[in-house]
Amino acid sequence: MAFSLYVMFYPQLVAGPIERPQHLLHQFREHYTFEYNRATEGLRLMAWGMFKKIVIADRLALVVNSVYNFPEDHDGVSFSIATVFFAIQVYCDFSGYSDIAVGSAKVMGFKLTNNFERPFFSKTMSELWKRWHISLTSWCRDYLYLSMGGNKCSNLRGQFNLFATFLITGLWHGANWTYVAWGGLNGLLIIFASWTRQLRTQLFEGKFMESSPRIFKFYQVTVTFALFCLGVIFFRSSTLSQAIDIIARLHQGWWRILYLLIQNEWHFDDRYLLRLDESLQSLMVSVLLILFLFWIDFLQRAKGIETILTGTHWIVRWSSYFFIIFSLIFLGVYGENQFIYFQF
Repeated sequence: MAFSLYVMFYPQLVAGPIERPQHLLHQFREHYTFEYNRATEGLRLMAWGMFKKIVIADRLALVVNSVYNFPEDHDGVSFSIATVFFAIQVYCDFSGYSDIAVGSAKVMGFKLTNNFERPFFSKTMSELWKRWHISLTSWCRDYLYLSMGGNKCSNLRGQFNLFATFLITGLWHGANWTYVAWGGLNGLLIIFASWTRQLRTQLFEGKFMESSPRIFKFYQVTVTFALFCLGVIFFRSSTLSQAIDIIARLHQGWWRILYLLIQNEWHFDDRYLLRLDESLQSLMVSVLLILFLFWIDFLQRAKGIETILTGTHWIVRWSSYFFIIFSLIFLGVYGENQFIYFQF
């Protein structure tokens, strides 16, 4: 009976978190009673997950789809905007689903794995992948990487094991060369970072880290996010040739924008300049939502949003509830927008 419940446990059935039997099976044998605080924390987490999915991810998808579905009509400016938006869209889409799954299980008394740990605050690609889709990356580490020998072998073989694990992880997302390239690129980036760590420390990072640690951390986080965005170009593109063509055209269009800014010929609502279907006002709303997301993620460095709200004044707490509700009503994008990870 417990095993049947484990297989059919609906909160994490479709896209995770990927729960291991030893973490979840014993919970089906325990007796649960209603706990008000636990239920309200779960509902708060579900509301935050719906906000990330409906208000942020689906809104960003409007720009992403308009660019990546018609790449021949765009240049480097719109590609750069759409790629950054897509990286955040994937994060909000999947972490939003995970929050809903974890929250709904929490309402019933079950504890699921935290699937995301503020990945865009990571300082290295290796750290990012330890914080992203934690239940999958830990599974790949234990059953793929360590099964092949991990790093308990020669340095070259250990790097091959890492690269092969990322290739297989990419293939897990779909039978398309773009996913394989995405996985392989992330593996190569981590391997390259390990090769150059000592050299970077000696030439640049050591002194910078000591003199300006906060600026250096911001630099690391920014570079890591930029490398992650480079990888998602392959993840979002339909073919390898399309991804390579987009990367080759990323430099285009920037001088045109700079020239028009200097000449003061850029009108605020001129959509053609960015080659996007969305108005600049709509883009500003998206940017503000992204900044709000990062601010909330920063606040969650010690504890989750559901726990943070528990300890706040009731005015702040209820204001947050109304903000989420009105955002879902007035800023949410509704339609046939399924969760991205449903396709994998």
